[in-house]
Amino acid sequence: MVAMAALPMFAMLPGGAYAQAAGAATQTAAAQTDVQPAPGTGTEVTLDRVAAMVNGDLILESDLDAEQRFAAFQPFSEVQQATREELLDRLIDRTLILQQMALQPEAAIGDAAVDEQLTLLRKSIPKCAAYPCTTEAGWEKFVADQGFTREEVQDRWRQRMEVLRFIEERFRMGIRISQAEIDEYYKTTMLPAYEKENAAAPPEATIADRIQEILLQQQVDKLLDDWLETLRAQGSVRILKPGEEAP
Repeated sequence: MVAMAALPMFAMLPGGAYAQAAGAATQTAAAQTDVQPAPGTGTEVTLDRVAAMVNGDLILESDLDAEQRFAAFQPFSEVQQATREELLDRLIDRTLILQQMALQPEAAIGDAAVDEQLTLLRKSIPKCAAYPCTTEAGWEKFVADQGFTREEVQDRWRQRMEVLRFIEERFRMGIRISQAEIDEYYKTTMLPAYEKENAAAPPEATIADRIQEILLQQQVDKLLDDWLETLRAQGSVRILKPGEEAP
């Protein structure tokens, strides 16, 4: 349930996330890379460029392209075309989170847990229905069409799960939502929304858990945004301009 700018999840973020959506990002990356002949061969090779530096860690133009392509694995939604600036912000935030996670390492999430989530994911991606991703061959082709291997998708999804776990443990556990807050949200947000659609709102008691989840999410997002802003201010984050060389 944790939604965060760092993951679009993976957006998740989440993506920090297509064949159609990858087009613009691929063009952007191409504009920021050099194509030069390999020494002594005459064969052209593409040299990756540094897009940003975060406390010494590099974010490359190819990372932006991969982040855009991975958006195809976002469940329950159509692919949203992110701008280069949005992708870069997402990767910077995720890098800051991963650096903090490295200070307090936890056990990696196992393959079985990752595979269980990916099995559910395969049933939840709208564009997967045409393959179909519920079959091994269909999933294999969908993954390949986005420019990934199954192992890469598994590793990226594992990282997404571990980042969400970190955020959950750091921010969510201490938050308490009162009944008064649930009542207020129901009266000021839920009821007007149903009225706008000329629909009867369900009784508050039947959706109180969902309202609590929404309010928890809002507070987690606020705490996370403030924390990331502090990390940026205290650390060293440098975004390179097009054509600017990394030191």
